[in-house]
Amino acid sequence: MNASSDLLKELRIDRSAPPPRANRGRGPWIIAAVAALGVAGVLAWSLRGQPVPVRVAAAEAVVEGGSATAASVLDASGYVTARRIATVSSKITGKVEQVLIEEGQAVREGEVMARLEATDASAQRDLAAARLAAARNEATRAEAQRLLAEQTLARTRDLAARQLVAAAALDQAQAERDALAAQQQAAQSNIRVAEESLALAEIGLDNTIVRAPFDGVVTVKAAQPGEMISPISAGGGFTRTGIGTVVDMDSLEIQVDVNESFIGRVKAGQEVQAVLNAYPDWRIPAEVIAIVPTADRSKATVKVRIALLEKDARVVPDMGVRVSFLEQARAADAPVVAGVTVPSEAVVQRDGRTVAFIVRDGRASQRELEVADARDGRRRVSRGLAVGEQVVLSPSAELQDGAAVVVQ
Repeated sequence: MNASSDLLKELRIDRSAPPPRANRGRGPWIIAAVAALGVAGVLAWSLRGQPVPVRVAAAEAVVEGGSATAASVLDASGYVTARRIATVSSKITGKVEQVLIEEGQAVREGEVMARLEATDASAQRDLAAARLAAARNEATRAEAQRLLAEQTLARTRDLAARQLVAAAALDQAQAERDALAAQQQAAQSNIRVAEESLALAEIGLDNTIVRAPFDGVVTVKAAQPGEMISPISAGGGFTRTGIGTVVDMDSLEIQVDVNESFIGRVKAGQEVQAVLNAYPDWRIPAEVIAIVPTADRSKATVKVRIALLEKDARVVPDMGVRVSFLEQARAADAPVVAGVTVPSEAVVQRDGRTVAFIVRDGRASQRELEVADARDGRRRVSRGLAVGEQVVLSPSAELQDGAAVVVQ
């Protein structure tokens, strides 16, 4: 019985005893973790409701003076063309012996571009020269015979005057002199014919040389040595019709097709501003040369020729170009309509209104605008913006008035 009581006493928990030493170090860490969670909760509660700023790209509104440039009354597109362009060929059919040009090479009027094989032409020239020499020799012989006949006629006349010869001898001497004079005249005519034949042979030989018709730049090299060339098409694909193409770069102009509904806005001599597609930041001054007096019924357009007032090596034929026909310059006392311009992508439509978002104090502010024409990627704003204000470029549909933004 005593043994059982002792065993039960051992199973009781002694609450007055201190806790074990192994668990004494865990308390501070648990308290620190609880404190950190509490601080994080407080911070999360304090930041709840503050949106994350949206990153945006922005640009400044710049001033646009209405008196500095004339406004465009019509925009059109077209191409640069050359009024003086030639595909150079030979006058005769022959085999190409030399080609002395390359694409991009500048040539002067009369400069040799190519040579054809000249064997036949050279032989014809030599034959004509030989015939001329023979004709001259024949004329020399005829002149010598005529001089002898003149002397014989003189002696015969003297003898006949003294009645030492018969009258028939005098007549014969006269006839021989006349016949030899005629032979001499024929020989002189043969000389002239031979000279013309030689000149013709020289022309034939010169036709084997292809020369530049005017000052310009070679844009196409169309033949190679060994190929046959002909001024007319010989059929098939083995005969070339030209050596190359030469363009007079000083004759470049712009041709555009204007819709016939707006051709009334264009006048000869009107100021034009041209922008090449290859150089969108380069504005070239130009003016209208003429309105071609015919319309294209299939496209309902009228062709307009425009002169470039600045010459530059960057302008080449067949380049695409956009032109703006400008209104007449304002008088000095005319009112100046000032405004600002912004990139076109800054102006958007929201709920049927034309607006832009202004960046101010880290927030986007929606502003309703009155806009005018657009040109060269910029939009002119007549009301709603001030110079120097920052506008958001390409604002997303989710961007709202008053949203927090950060300019990139």
